[in-house]
Amino acid sequence: MNVPFLNLAAQHASLRDELLPVVESTLASGHFILGPNVRSLESEIASLTRTRFAVGVNSGSDALLLALRALNIGPGDEVITSPFTYIAPAEAVHIVGARIVFADVDPATFNLDPASVAPRINSRTKALLPIHLFGQAAPMDQLLTLAATQGIPIVEDCAQAIGATYRSQPVGGIGCLGCFSFYPTKNLGADGDGGMVVTNDESLDHALRMLRVHGIERRYYHDLHGYNSRLDELQAAILRVKLGHLAAWNQRRAAIARRYTEGLRDLPLVTPTIARANNHVFHVYALLSPRRDALQQHLADRGVPTIIYYPLPLHLQKVYADLGYRRGDFPVAEDLARRILPLPMYPELTDAQVDYVIETIRCFPG
Repeated sequence: MNVPFLNLAAQHASLRDELLPVVESTLASGHFILGPNVRSLESEIASLTRTRFAVGVNSGSDALLLALRALNIGPGDEVITSPFTYIAPAEAVHIVGARIVFADVDPATFNLDPASVAPRINSRTKALLPIHLFGQAAPMDQLLTLAATQGIPIVEDCAQAIGATYRSQPVGGIGCLGCFSFYPTKNLGADGDGGMVVTNDESLDHALRMLRVHGIERRYYHDLHGYNSRLDELQAAILRVKLGHLAAWNQRRAAIARRYTEGLRDLPLVTPTIARANNHVFHVYALLSPRRDALQQHLADRGVPTIIYYPLPLHLQKVYADLGYRRGDFPVAEDLARRILPLPMYPELTDAQVDYVIETIRCFPG
């Protein structure tokens, strides 16, 4: 049996009859930028996240960048974030000219560890940027308490966690700003790219709407240095169809995760931990194995390819060598990078495919 690591074609096949009419309708309308589908999707995402405002942008990376710009973060400022994630959060901090300050992560949830964040907060800290990694929320109560000591805003990176909750509250609306990605592989993925920023702050909403269209409030009058970062109508129309399936897809992901965990529980592996406050939506299901590379090859040889998230923590990446970090600075993140092995995870996986992955792991020698 071959079990693809991802299978976006299967999702499209299941939605073809719903997607094609809205694509044709959008094309026929002749309205392709910031039209009724974008406005409706913004309203629907605001409702999902229980926030007052949502602003569609052209990617999750731009969602982070515009969120930092809306907070007027720039040169001389510092933003604390995780070294064990995709580069986009750190990249956004760099682009606005602030200093990236990394803190280590929790060995059980892989999310930002408040105990590592606390000593890094100082008068230059202008935001905390936790990532709700792999589909479960960071420890927001503790981070909010730390941030409150100096009135520091929290920008939530929700790229992997749409639909997840923390103490029954949807991620995105817990901090000051929440940033979402609609990259095709995400739990809610476009057929291209897209992103969204949510907030309860009217002034931030106003700033974001100007920043995404070249700093314009009135056409051809520019009050800010902005960007061309608009979610297009076609992607919004597609996302609105898919949004109607998100809850069921997340439930299926959770069911697959339970099946994996039950099937692997007596092996010398570490399966995902779900923090008590969290509803995990399993964008990624990742094992920890002391023999990760050998296990990965064993799976590949039997038709189960895997991808490592993340093989090298950000503080050790060449692009951030000038920050002065060294191996050993964040031992948890470094240990996770050596042992982590994500398994296939998407709603279209069949029970038979999941069982095959489990059986293949169970026959791994040693």
